[in-house]
Amino acid sequence: MDFHLDDDQLVLQDNVARYCRSRWPLDRVGERPSDGLDRSGWEGVVELGVTSVMVDEAAGGLGLGAVEGAVVFEQLGYHVVPGPLLWSALAALVIREVAAGEWMAGGTVDDGAPHLFVELASEVDTLVVLRRDGVSRLDRGHFETVATESLDPQSSVGVCASLPVGARVGDADEAARLRRIGTVLAAALQLGISSAALDVAVAYSLEREQFGAPIGSFQALKHIMADMYVRVGLARSATYAAAAVLDDPEIGDADRSISAAKLLSGEAAVENARASIQVLGGMGFTWEMAPNFLLKRALVLDRSFGTPTSHALAISSSLAQEMA
Repeated sequence: MDFHLDDDQLVLQDNVARYCRSRWPLDRVGERPSDGLDRSGWEGVVELGVTSVMVDEAAGGLGLGAVEGAVVFEQLGYHVVPGPLLWSALAALVIREVAAGEWMAGGTVDDGAPHLFVELASEVDTLVVLRRDGVSRLDRGHFETVATESLDPQSSVGVCASLPVGARVGDADEAARLRRIGTVLAAALQLGISSAALDVAVAYSLEREQFGAPIGSFQALKHIMADMYVRVGLARSATYAAAAVLDDPEIGDADRSISAAKLLSGEAAVENARASIQVLGGMGFTWEMAPNFLLKRALVLDRSFGTPTSHALAISSSLAQEMA
């Protein structure tokens, strides 16, 4: 099996990366406004086809698969692009207006938790709710949330105790499918974060000098960045493998592969962001520097579409059943 991206996938990756670099350069992440979503930037993302990458061509999308979705979302994660990217991409699969770029969508997974959190609740036009028995939509005016403090400074959060049933747009199988896709895309975002954290740490270690030498030449920092590199490699292999299995379930166990991707990418994002802060020293955790934003986004994503514990338990349960 060929695990390399093909020419079309590489072009897609390059186009998204170039747009993100021009619109959201990582080295200027501290200058971004935190008082609301940049609508012009969001419109550019929609025009690029980011939110409709997996929507059928007949419905106005790019008609690509989960691997291409992972290619796109890795770049979005790398550049810490703001907006309800993941939920709009999922909503585009079931709501025509989102697929056409007319609406921006938020979403939440309702598993009976006492509180439901909705990213950018005050900005979205419609809300997608994933429940075990199906998928529903709630358009603006049909749901209420209370603003709460968000760990991610670029993404406000609304919280609600419950949501109405809403209009049904998918059955239990569709809900399960969207959860799988959402988990893979979340893992791709985390992969991008882990890769960005590594690049930030390496670049700084080659520029910053101490005792007349770049700090990157110090053995202790070499070990830290080597560990970061290994985590990125593991996360990338797991994420793209999960996307490939999602596109073709016959080649492996989709649920196990997806849980492994989320688990490894989540660990890579959080630990690499922390390590990047350590390499940058005192400035690493300031609001002017990228690692601060990378860590906060990583921690938020680590609780999205399953916690590390839930995915580890899912993998162990799957292996136990196979061995029984």
